[in-house]
Amino acid sequence: MMAKRHMSLNDLADNVGISNVNLSKIKNNKVNAIRFSTLAGICNALECEPGDILKYDPNAEGDDNDNTDN
Repeated sequence: MMAKRHMSLNDLADNVGISNVNLSKIKNNKVNAIRFSTLAGICNALECEPGDILKYDPNAEGDDNDNTDN
């Protein structure tokens, strides 16, 4: 989405109000959570919806839906 909008990581970080290091971690899937306000800021800056930039991966690490203890 950043490429479609011709926006650099630094420009997006400035628009959202977070550090480029934190935005890079989000972009590279190195975070376990994201604040709704940050997601809203990213979507606002990129003029998109959350579904345009997020993808659900049922096999991702950290999946809390493992029911092996039952």
